[in-house]
Amino acid sequence: MTRTRRAAVAAVILVVAAAATLLAMGRHPICTCGTIDLWVAGRDSPKTSQMLADWYSFSHIVHGLLFYGALRLVARRWPVEWRFLAALVIEASWEIVENTPLVIDRYRHATAALGYNGDSVINSVSDILMMAVGFLIARKLSAWGSIALLIALELIPLLVIRDNLTLNVWMLLWPNQSIAAWQAAG
Repeated sequence: MTRTRRAAVAAVILVVAAAATLLAMGRHPICTCGTIDLWVAGRDSPKTSQMLADWYSFSHIVHGLLFYGALRLVARRWPVEWRFLAALVIEASWEIVENTPLVIDRYRHATAALGYNGDSVINSVSDILMMAVGFLIARKLSAWGSIALLIALELIPLLVIRDNLTLNVWMLLWPNQSIAAWQAAG
């Protein structure tokens, strides 16, 4: 079996293990509304983080771009397949941590994610796959192309829903009343 094929098998196992862990934590497999939608346009919709994609999916593509760049810098000698698996482990781990009561509560109180109740398993799996897409895109783009895409993927949600990965992390770690007020005005 080739290294690429082994990495693909390991990637599938990682995603399945993350989904199984989330289910074991009591996360709902799909939205409790009983439907599966491809896209949810609202930031504060009860379906946000429950369906296949929403505005926060872009932040997971950004994760992939960032993980590719960071792992290329710190683990340049690793085969790209290993770097990809490392990025998957990081993203899958984040999806599990993000859906713990502590982090869900922190999101509810410190970020624009009002009423956030955690992700459905299908949304978490989609988020992991979005990171994989970002990683694979970064592998094909030049560094400047990746930077341009990252900026676009941060600016578009910022303009449309007044939130993005940068603000999400900022508000999660260092809540700011001025930013919260600006986000709530949108």
